[in-house]
Amino acid sequence: MAVIQAEELASYIRKQCPGICPEIVTIETTGDRRLDVMLDKIGGKGLFVKEIDKALLSGEIDLAVHSLKDMPVEESEEIPIVSFSQREDARDVLILREGKKEWSGSGIIGCSSFRRRIQAEKLFPKAEFRPIRGNVVTRLEKLDRGEYDALILAAAGLRRLGLESRISRYFSPEEMLPAAGQGVLAIQGREKTDHSFLKGFGAFEAAMTAKAERAFVRYLDGGCSSPVAAYAEVTGDTLRLRGLYYREKDYFFTVGSKSGLVDEAEQIGVSLAQELKNRYDVC
Repeated sequence: MAVIQAEELASYIRKQCPGICPEIVTIETTGDRRLDVMLDKIGGKGLFVKEIDKALLSGEIDLAVHSLKDMPVEESEEIPIVSFSQREDARDVLILREGKKEWSGSGIIGCSSFRRRIQAEKLFPKAEFRPIRGNVVTRLEKLDRGEYDALILAAAGLRRLGLESRISRYFSPEEMLPAAGQGVLAIQGREKTDHSFLKGFGAFEAAMTAKAERAFVRYLDGGCSSPVAAYAEVTGDTLRLRGLYYREKDYFFTVGSKSGLVDEAEQIGVSLAQELKNRYDVC
């Protein structure tokens, strides 16, 4: 998946910047290696970017391509995000075992995301949820071996891998709110470096929705591990943000929304988080 994502950027550079010859460098991260432990037990999403950050800072690489949803919401001043790709399908999806067309909703669902789990438990109250790690292909292999009856994954990842045919059901954002930044690629570069050649790759709408979603999560997730989620959409000059708020003491969660001008994306994210926190006294 990481190589496919990097190739999207490399392909753009080859076509639009004839004087630049991109080379893809693969870096295995701690998050890729430690498949025996849940991420929140060994450092969270930062495990997917730590080694890559070091390579950027040292000059070993000049740009880094990430799934935005896997990046910490605290952005580095030394290696900022310099471009956001156009958003692909942000929805989560259900995948059934190969050859299986229907599912009663009673069985084992492989799902390592707490955000997905708490929302899916309302949709499938008879199901048993078990954690699952590994890349998409590895998870599908475990599913087809019969270790699980279904999986919940991101639509964008399956599409990038050409595995869209495995999708059994799409969840609407109303059913399951996506992770902040889901379906968007983020490009990191070093500060004080000219990245103007990426202008045509970047997408203004994706940048604005990312700002709102990440501001919401950043405000709520400072110091706690709540399964917050956020999804923003732009219509004309208006941005509408929906955010999930979780109360750890009694496992209660709710979803709220707020709209405003696109240029106020970050303020919308903070404002919605403040409103939900004040209303439900989460932390």
